[in-house]
Order: sequence, then C-alpha cells, then structure tokens
Amino acid sequence: MPIPLIWLGAGLVAAAAGVEYAREQQKASGDVRVFPGECKGEVEPVDGAIVCCGIYGVFQHTGIWLDGKIVELAGTGLIRAISPARFLANRSGEKIFVACDKKLNALTSPDIIRRTAQTIFQYSKYDVVENNCNRYVNRCMTGTNPAITRFAQLNASISRHYSTPVNWQLACF
Repeated sequence: MPIPLIWLGAGLVAAAAGVEYAREQQKASGDVRVFPGECKGEVEPVDGAIVCCGIYGVFQHTGIWLDGKIVELAGTGLIRAISPARFLANRSGEKIFVACDKKLNALTSPDIIRRTAQTIFQYSKYDVVENNCNRYVNRCMTGTNPAITRFAQLNASISRHYSTPVNWQLACF
C-alpha cells in the first residue's frame, strides 16, 4: 500500500512546483506583481472589479463584483450573481482577492460593469477547459472571446487591458 501513497505524494509535489514556476513566469513577464495571498493591503471591491478565490491551493475561481455580489459562470453554465459567502462555499479558499493596480485601485471600467450586468441569468455551456470562469471574466472585461483557460492567461489579459501589472489584494467588505 505505501507505493500508491508515494506516487500521490510525488504528484502533489510536482503540482506545487508547477504552480510556483507559473507564478515566477508571470512575475518575470510583468503581468503580475502580487499574487493572491502575497498581499499586504486590503481593498474594498467596487462594481466591475475582478475577484478570485483559491481552490485547493492550485487553482483560482474568478468572478466580477457587482452591487455587493459576485457574478460568476457556475459549473452548471448559469451566469449568476451570488453572495461573497456563496462564492467561497465548497472551495478551499477562505478569502476573496481583488485585481488592483500598484496604488491598490481596483481595476474596473464602465464597459465591464455593463457587459457583466447584461449576462446575469444567461446560460453559457460550461467546460472546465474550453469555457470556464476565466474565459467568462475575460469576455466581460474585453468584449472579445479568445480561448482563455488558465488563471495565468487571464492575468496576462488583465495586465494588457489595463496596462499595468496585476496586484491581487485581499478584499474587505
């Protein structure tokens, strides 16, 4: 029985190393200055702010803050506005982080607010790779629909769109 546990342990170590490598690559490229959990400040989310929470220390779930709720693409395909507590429910992350610039201003725009509000209660066929929360957030932010799968790709898109490295800061609300 110890052999499967060794393989499982090796797999977890490899996954953690991959996450750390991806973080370093994003910092080196200038897309991200501060990752979720590395922040020193707290910010209050504003309408249109991009938010995230952790999933098992390896993945992030993303959404958009709107009227005190978070609009997300759920695994069912429903685009819905939920409470911050519901956003964190059934995920390992206990905190919500906000995408900010270096002065800790939440990255937002009237366009992301409008596009996000227009999508609530619509259905978008969910697929963990082809059509996930990162792609939904990017679509609301840019108004375009490129293939965005990973959080790293979303960070690069946020950085380009707002012309600043992303600083993920702890949300206070």
